[in-house]
Amino acid sequence: MTLQLIWWGALLLEAKPNSKGMVVGEAAVFLFIVLVGAYYMHKALTKERKLHQQQKNFLLSVTHELKSPLASIKLYLQTILKRDLERDKQKSFITNSLKDIERLDDLVENMLIASQIESNSYSFPKEQFNFSELVSTVADRLQVHTCSSQIIMPKIEEGIIIKGDKFALTSMVTNLIENAVKYSPPCAEVHVKLYRNNSNIHFITSDSGIGINDQEKTRIFDKFYRVGSEDTRKTKGTGLGLFIVKQVLDKHHATIKVKNNHPSGTVFEVIFNANAN
Repeated sequence: MTLQLIWWGALLLEAKPNSKGMVVGEAAVFLFIVLVGAYYMHKALTKERKLHQQQKNFLLSVTHELKSPLASIKLYLQTILKRDLERDKQKSFITNSLKDIERLDDLVENMLIASQIESNSYSFPKEQFNFSELVSTVADRLQVHTCSSQIIMPKIEEGIIIKGDKFALTSMVTNLIENAVKYSPPCAEVHVKLYRNNSNIHFITSDSGIGINDQEKTRIFDKFYRVGSEDTRKTKGTGLGLFIVKQVLDKHHATIKVKNNHPSGTVFEVIFNANAN
């Protein structure tokens, strides 16, 4: 393209020797347009490659997230069938299998709602329900996934009624509590709070994990994005959880704040305007 431009300029100067200024000016404009176009093309290709890599990582993560609990369930059931176990041992194996099934159920629900949100096919039907009971139920269910000791510390004000999509808000609560547990040290405390302050309803999760640096706080709600490097990250996940959280809260006209916990960790604070619901 550059050679063609030089050739065109040489021919024009040969035909009109006095038009040197015009040729130089037009060439400069042309080169500027080419450079700007190349910059935006490079930017678009880089973004596309990054999205492709994120999708690839997502597929690998989903494969692992599906394979791990399925292998665990298979092992528990095979052990029950092949061995004459005591009733308490059988009950323990079945309970652990149910935990893995719930984990699979959460994963499938995340993929389903993320797909429906992106295709604008989810309508977010709203109804009045007891949000306090919902948060308590999710916290109790996730507690059995975490540690033999009590690490999820709920402080939930009773009787908080909210108008919203119960299924979507259950997914939001589940993802935020699971996220706090996932990025916390083993058996560390995860605090879950729900309370009303004037016309606002506050739902807060806080952990003492690795935290999120300021550069990543603006990106954690992007689809497929996960904190840290792909090469060094050890935590499991698909990169859909916080994307779903943000989309669900936007549909409920709620806000979410990401703050640093002290001495370490992250605080997610969700604020609903009770009058808006």
